[in-house]
Amino acid sequence: MKRLLLTCLLAACATSAAAQGPVYKAKYKYPVLERIEARRDSLKALVADAKAAVDAKYAEQEKAQKDAALTLRPDWTGVELPAGPDAFKIRLAHLPPVAQYNTGSCWAFSATSFMESEVIRLTKRNVKLSEMWLVYWEYVEKVRRWVREYGHSEVEEGSQGDAVLDIYAKYGTVPGEIYTGVLFADGRHDHAVLMDELKSWLKWAADNGVWEEQRVVDGARAILDKHLGRPPETFSWQGRTFSPRSFLLEALRLDPGAYVSCVSRMEQPGVAFFQPCLLDVRDNWRRKADYLNLPLDVFRATAEKALRAGYTVALGGDNSEPGVDGMVDAAIVPRWDIPGELIDQGSREFRIASGQTGDDHGVHAVGLTTLGGRDWFLIKDSNRSSRLGAYEGYYMFDADYVALKMLTVMVHRDQLQGVGPAAQ
Repeated sequence: MKRLLLTCLLAACATSAAAQGPVYKAKYKYPVLERIEARRDSLKALVADAKAAVDAKYAEQEKAQKDAALTLRPDWTGVELPAGPDAFKIRLAHLPPVAQYNTGSCWAFSATSFMESEVIRLTKRNVKLSEMWLVYWEYVEKVRRWVREYGHSEVEEGSQGDAVLDIYAKYGTVPGEIYTGVLFADGRHDHAVLMDELKSWLKWAADNGVWEEQRVVDGARAILDKHLGRPPETFSWQGRTFSPRSFLLEALRLDPGAYVSCVSRMEQPGVAFFQPCLLDVRDNWRRKADYLNLPLDVFRATAEKALRAGYTVALGGDNSEPGVDGMVDAAIVPRWDIPGELIDQGSREFRIASGQTGDDHGVHAVGLTTLGGRDWFLIKDSNRSSRLGAYEGYYMFDADYVALKMLTVMVHRDQLQGVGPAAQ
């Protein structure tokens, strides 16, 4: 009996110990709290729906306002314009206009076009050059300086037209057929994603204290290669093998040192006429201070003289003005802005100093004519607005517009003979 009782006692203890072990059970529910949470979610949904409805209303209103918005433009009635590009008495050799599409590379398109015309003048040959070659290496140089300046240097799409002189001198150039710089099937440039990725890479480098130049440049080049393609080190062209530099010197006969960029700023401390000075704009990311400063009358006359002598010129300046109208292919300074007879060094300087004149576009001047006592420049343009009117890729700039709103003119050094000692 005792043994039986002991056995039963041990069994009971074992059962009790087993009952105290861990087990999985269904999660407990709290219906009251669940109803409160559901009520909260319902209220949030109501608020979200109400907000979405109001947001949609305002978005529709904003779109309607934008669609109905008017822009201030000249009344072209009574403005005597040249009949078109073919009407220009001086029309210098150039290749057909090329669109820049969704890029901020007007500087590259205008500068490349300028060099193409120089090749025609020097060799009598039409050679389409690669705009994206210039863009690729300019971005590499921007990243290089960004590292050296520990992030205190611009890496944006914009630059100056005279970047072509620096890039050609260091890297040479290639024909457009050798390096198109566009991988899209339709051949249209779009640099939005490229720039997003490039800026993200630089942000990562800065955030992580990565200031090794070669490492950062290599990463940037991987992004450029992905979107533009890898530039060639050598290539075959018309039965010969060239490097980009030998192509520049032997086939094109271009000397990057033969060109000068000019500005026209009022004399002030550190800025004198006929002396080099800094072009203090964002896109001069190199902070170059070798721009020849000319009085306004000389600045304007230099551009006109070059065209009359058979040399095209590259212009850079302000394109965001009411007087620039792509629908009529023309740019003027309306009298309600300032009468032409009042355009002088002071009125030009006032607009630069106050920010009314900016640096947002580069173009190529390829012709000149006079009509009704006014001089007109024939402008080859890569911008979308130049494709709105009857003459795709062209504008006709009144010379007053050039005098008031163009910040730079790049010319062959020969056209500055006698202008000043710094030009020689």
